[in-house]
Amino acid sequence: MKLLLDTHLLLWAAGEPDRLPLAALAEIEDSENELLFSAASLWEVAIKRGLGRTDFQVDPRLLRRGLMDNGYQELPITSKHAATVDGLPAIHKDPFDRILIAQAMVEGITLLTTDGVVASYPGPVRKF
Repeated sequence: MKLLLDTHLLLWAAGEPDRLPLAALAEIEDSENELLFSAASLWEVAIKRGLGRTDFQVDPRLLRRGLMDNGYQELPITSKHAATVDGLPAIHKDPFDRILIAQAMVEGITLLTTDGVVASYPGPVRKF
């Protein structure tokens, strides 16, 4: 199964695996699953790091390299993803989460999250 990790799960998987919910860790460690990260997540890290957010202090270049070295596949943002955001219900205001949801919908992959608001969207979203 193809799994797209939201930004917080991605950060935890890369640097603080003890923060991952056990069920999420099991999905991430299952060799049958293909793990993906969105370019949007690295963009979010870069922006929030620049704003001084303490929960986003990882260097996005190092994060990307570590993810690639550990078998994650990068999911670029396409115009189809961007256009799909327009059709999403206004449940969540965060543009980064909205593009992740759109990517999961367009690509037919499951978005993993711990965010209950994100999980309330229809489509392939699984909350831990």
